[in-house]
Amino acid sequence: MIKFQNVSKIYGRVKALKNVSFEIKKGEFVSLVGPSGAGKSTIVKLLIGEEKPTTGKITIGGFDITTLKPNELPYYRRKIGVVFQDYKLLPQKTVWENVAFALEVSGATDATIKRRVPKILKVVGLAEKYRHFPAELSGGEKQRVSIARALVHNPKLLIADEPTGNLDPENSWEIIKLLLKINQIGTIVLLATHDKNIVDALQKRVIRLERGRVIADVEKAGYDVGENNLTDIKK
Repeated sequence: MIKFQNVSKIYGRVKALKNVSFEIKKGEFVSLVGPSGAGKSTIVKLLIGEEKPTTGKITIGGFDITTLKPNELPYYRRKIGVVFQDYKLLPQKTVWENVAFALEVSGATDATIKRRVPKILKVVGLAEKYRHFPAELSGGEKQRVSIARALVHNPKLLIADEPTGNLDPENSWEIIKLLLKINQIGTIVLLATHDKNIVDALQKRVIRLERGRVIADVEKAGYDVGENNLTDIKK
């Protein structure tokens, strides 16, 4: 489904990614880990088309996304869902309206919106709070709205970029359980995180980055996978 082939990204003198290669198959749950500056955010930006690689190739579903033209990006982005640490909700809109807005901008009919929004809100456990505004919600609830909005187009890929970064441990686990639930229905989940406790407990596939390089890619692992490879990377 997702394939990085020898991808490098350079910003001036900074090599954010160095010859990165990996594949993610349909239905996988993958934790992308590493310290700040390791390259996690760069990979997210490449996947959503915000940046293009300096060298290398990125394909999703067999299509080379590095060839996308600016006018094609909105259509491509509807096929993936993205959840950020800071929610990115519209404060003047209710829960319902925030989720519906993602459909409205894509030209969905009123009938489609009325059918889809309540189903998605039920999935994320917010069916009873559809009239609430973001200011009336907890951090965990705001993130659920963000996830609902990301799911509204039935994406094959959900990218969660530090989704628990602003949450306490209890709310963090509620969000992770929701991501697992979404993965179980067939959506690829790519979780970019630096939360060691979550990754250790998940014991899912882990791709670990250090200084722009993949130093470990293990099917079932914790956060510290690849520690033995650090000496070579830091030389």
